[in-house]
Amino acid sequence: MGYHRIGIVLLLTVQMVRAQAADPLPKAYEALKIKDYTRAIEHFQQAIVLTPDRPAIHTDLAYTLLKIGESEAARDQFAEAMRLNPADEHVALEYAFLCYETKQQVAARRTFERLAAAGNPTAKEAFENVDRPLREGIVRWGQVVAVDPQNFSAHEELARLAEQRDELELARTHYEIAWHLKPVRRDLLLDLGRVLKQQDRLEDANAALLAASRGAEPRVAEEAHELLAARYPYVYEFEKALALDPANVELRRELAYLHLAMDHRPEAEAQFVSVVQSSPDDLLSVAQLGFLLLKRGDEAEARPLLDRVLAGPDEDLADRVRSTLHMPQSLKRREEEPKAQVLNEAKILANRSLEKGYLKDALKYLRVANENDPVDFEVMLQLGWTNNILKNDSEALRWFDLARRSPDENIAVEAAKAYKNLRPGQQRFRFTVWAMPMYSSRWNDAFTYAQGKVEMRLNHIPLRPYFSVRLIADARGSVELGANLGPQYLSERSMILAAGIATVPWRGITGWFEAGEAFRFRTTPTDLGRAVPDYRGGISYGKGFGNLLANGSHGRFAENNTDGVYISEFSNDLILYVQGRAGYTFRGMETLKGFHSQILWNLNVTADLKSQYWANFVESGPGFKFRFEQLPPSLVFSVNLLHGVYLINEGNPRRPNYNEARVSVWYAFTH
Repeated sequence: MGYHRIGIVLLLTVQMVRAQAADPLPKAYEALKIKDYTRAIEHFQQAIVLTPDRPAIHTDLAYTLLKIGESEAARDQFAEAMRLNPADEHVALEYAFLCYETKQQVAARRTFERLAAAGNPTAKEAFENVDRPLREGIVRWGQVVAVDPQNFSAHEELARLAEQRDELELARTHYEIAWHLKPVRRDLLLDLGRVLKQQDRLEDANAALLAASRGAEPRVAEEAHELLAARYPYVYEFEKALALDPANVELRRELAYLHLAMDHRPEAEAQFVSVVQSSPDDLLSVAQLGFLLLKRGDEAEARPLLDRVLAGPDEDLADRVRSTLHMPQSLKRREEEPKAQVLNEAKILANRSLEKGYLKDALKYLRVANENDPVDFEVMLQLGWTNNILKNDSEALRWFDLARRSPDENIAVEAAKAYKNLRPGQQRFRFTVWAMPMYSSRWNDAFTYAQGKVEMRLNHIPLRPYFSVRLIADARGSVELGANLGPQYLSERSMILAAGIATVPWRGITGWFEAGEAFRFRTTPTDLGRAVPDYRGGISYGKGFGNLLANGSHGRFAENNTDGVYISEFSNDLILYVQGRAGYTFRGMETLKGFHSQILWNLNVTADLKSQYWANFVESGPGFKFRFEQLPPSLVFSVNLLHGVYLINEGNPRRPNYNEARVSVWYAFTH
């Protein structure tokens, strides 16, 4: 029965935790009412993370984004809502109009066409307004190219109109003609590759996109890279791209180096010959061709090429040639770049890497920056945060420690705060004390629970051995149950010295076990003596949601604490404690020493394995919690009014339910 009861309580706990999770949707709609669109968007986004499959949330977020002028972001949210609920024609229309507004005419036309086919009159009109200019333009430019086949602009315009109207074969034909008329316009290869990809002609598409990704202007090259496969191209793909774009020197040079890396020397030589012929000032390619000719014994052909490199301005490359030819190295020294320039470039590259999430690259560039300016405190701070994100906390702590000495107050404050937060988890030994004195009207008694603990951090091992002293006591001691029942003791009234081991917290979960000795302040007739062995262990879970009792926080919140505890003192019993709280956090008051408060509702469940009446009950009722900003953050006061019901009444000398006022103070600190 005990296991069955604990299972039920665990199930109730899971449901309670889910119910307590702060729902961000009401906050979003409250923010909308007061036209706080930024906060509304933030809460809608949080709601989508929790429930991504609700189209209504995407729709409401889209309309909110429109209010601040974010048309493209709104379009994407309407697209997601339309994907989740294709039958919602109103959402589909909004999406189509935004597509047209944000220059995505193809998607707009397709959506209008689908809705028009389903009989939507608005879509029919919109489709005709979009499609008519495309039809007429295709006819008009088709007549132009028929009269003047060499008219580049006519072919380009005809191709673009055909692509927008989903006439992909017509678009492909005229993109190809336009490309052959103007092969310097590599953006046409991007257009051609995009159309070929839509036609599922993937090999041809990859050839066009590969050519566009090398040697084109940066914007075109970047867009082509995004459409290409994530892997590195094969040799045959380079060859197919060169057949389409034979004048692409960058593409041919890359193929030459690929052959060189694969030790295909004849093929590499052939490609380098073409590169050198097309780009005689490319001294690196000239040198590589010279080295290849030299290796196969053709010194007569190689020497003029290598002499050209020796006469060139690249001293490093020239020294490589001298080394190959066993000539003395140049006495010229390349002037070092100014440290300031190196530092600036390293910081720029680091920031770009951080923006894109390339943390390891960012770390590399930040180290270069630090080497060039060891007293740049901004770089030290960035090194701290980057190492922290990469879980290199000991290294992060070192950089935060250095950065908090910055003469710049903002950097020093930020670094000091990070150092303070991170340091306790990195200390070899950590000392923690917590105490919770409490008064209960039910027992008309004051209780004290406290613990002091010294734990040791083990490198690379997620366990923490510790020594602890627990104090469990009350003022009254016991209450009389009545004739023949004897007294009931209200607490253990003991100090417990113990050694134990605990796991490193993981997502709010901690496991622990300890063995010790309990020294009693008083003995009872059932006790074996003042000093008795004490064994305890269990699993703890704690999680807070929403706006907790902290500076600057206000709004709804929920908290859950669940503990499964084995205690040898209680006849080797296993007890489950579940405490849930949900309510509202008020804004802090600047008067009254920064008064912060919450109103809340409690739901507490306790059950045990041995089915003892005193360990099986449910409590519920309102509460009030508060703290003062000028006092330590961990000093919290609570007042709770609870109604309790025993789940087991066999052997219970009291009523099956009770009322209780409970006042407590919580305080903790870590050193």
